[in-house]
Amino acid sequence: MVDIRQLPLRYISLALGDVTVSDDMREPRPLLPFLEPFYRAVVPLAWPIVRVGVGWDLIVHGWGKVMRGPAAQAVLLARDGYDFGISLALLLIFVELIGGICIALGLFTRFFAAAVAIEMGVLTFDHYWSHGFSWLRQGYEYTLLWGMMSLAIALRGGGAFSLDRKIGREL
Repeated sequence: MVDIRQLPLRYISLALGDVTVSDDMREPRPLLPFLEPFYRAVVPLAWPIVRVGVGWDLIVHGWGKVMRGPAAQAVLLARDGYDFGISLALLLIFVELIGGICIALGLFTRFFAAAVAIEMGVLTFDHYWSHGFSWLRQGYEYTLLWGMMSLAIALRGGGAFSLDRKIGREL
């Protein structure tokens, strides 16, 4: 167990939920000072851009599974060693399509991002790891990237520009 009295004040403030920022935690000053107003304006948009990008990728993959059909998706999953029938295909459609929409909107963000991180973790370590890193050789590069992004979203939540924030609740 960590003795909180030995931690720097900034970590104690973060652990207790205090949003005050000490000087050593502030963003560095831009090398080109005229960019500071631009950065101040666009930095709050960074998290929604990440969420929408991850959500869009999931929506496209989930929609592909819908168009293929759950039965055909189940056959492909069985061929890859995941022979759990149509129920797994439906679960993946739900996680990717509905989850992608929700992550992009910032609704039930943590729940769906965690589900995606778990899916990508299984794919990374169980299915693609033995092929090496490069996705060009069916490696784990792609699933690791999206799994880590989903984990980050699960840890952070929807952020300021999210439906979770608008309704004041998270799942």
